Amino acid sequence: MSKEECLICKAPLEYLVQDQMMECAICHKQEPSKTRCINGHYVCSDCHTQGMDSIFGLCLSETSTDPVAILRRMMDLPFCHMHGPEHHVMVGAALLTAYKNAGGVLDLEAALHEMYSRGKAVPGGACGFWGACGAGISAGQFLAIATESTPLAQEPWGLSNQMTGRALDSIGKVGGPRCCKRDSYLAILAAVDFAREHLGVSMTRTVPVCTYLKQNNQCIGKRCPFAPINRKRPKVAFLCVHNSCRSQMAEALGKHLAGDVFESFSAGTEPGAQINPDAVRLMRQVYGIDMAQSQHNKPLSALPAVDIVVTMGCNIQCPTLPCSHREDWGLDDPTGQPDSAFLAVMKQIEEKVLDLKRRVEAGQLG
Repeated sequence: MSKEECLICKAPLEYLVQDQMMECAICHKQEPSKTRCINGHYVCSDCHTQGMDSIFGLCLSETSTDPVAILRRMMDLPFCHMHGPEHHVMVGAALLTAYKNAGGVLDLEAALHEMYSRGKAVPGGACGFWGACGAGISAGQFLAIATESTPLAQEPWGLSNQMTGRALDSIGKVGGPRCCKRDSYLAILAAVDFAREHLGVSMTRTVPVCTYLKQNNQCIGKRCPFAPINRKRPKVAFLCVHNSCRSQMAEALGKHLAGDVFESFSAGTEPGAQINPDAVRLMRQVYGIDMAQSQHNKPLSALPAVDIVVTMGCNIQCPTLPCSHREDWGLDDPTGQPDSAFLAVMKQIEEKVLDLKRRVEAGQLG
């Protein structure tokens, strides 16, 4: 995954202390700005956020009450870059959507159009040049729109300014340099708490694990509250009856595909004598993983204390195995079936492991 800087040539950006007249390298509009790359390329805010209107369809079809999850889905859209003024709209839009879905009273479509207009008015670099991060301002704009604040309002005016202040305080305490992902998360979490306290609307609050550090040349590492290194990896136990096939493949793929996010273990209520030879052969063939060398059948008593329990679909009940989250994957047992059945189950496990990884990273489990 490449690190993003200049949208034209990928060179590092530089920030000037005073405006200079610059010409957009895409649309050739001329305007004063303080931001360009070291090769002289300038991209105006309109070109930088091209395609951002796609958030309307996403937000209007959303049912989630979790603004962080909604924001992450926006971040996956093609228009969103590592850094940029699009985040000044996205934070407020995610909050308005989650607020509406959590029971807040507002006309979401009209609110989103107002958020789009207000957020786009906050320029890139406001965090450094104005001393007010656009993501924090966006959280205040969310509150102002939700409460219909105006310059002459009393309580809504006060709450909107308090909301902006709380978001900026949260962002400022972490320190720079800027990271639009980190600052957006901080603003949203501050707004979730504020809306619950002052508006009585409880949106879902999840603390994400950052997945963008490889794209950010200025990542602050351990100082970031969302850095993976600051988050304890949960322990996941994959369980079935004999611990010879599905659960072994899940343990192996968990280690292979998600070892940076959670620790994987497996066990069985009635463990067999060996791992299924067909599972061993096909896992080695498809993934290069030799389960015969790295894993063995284990009883439940061999497991450490775990955070997440995943049963394979054998109706296993493990009341003596405490955890903070439990789910069943409903997988068919391919034992005794042709290779095609094993490969189909292996593919299902791969997809489910990656989905579990995504949910753990997003802070959606336990």
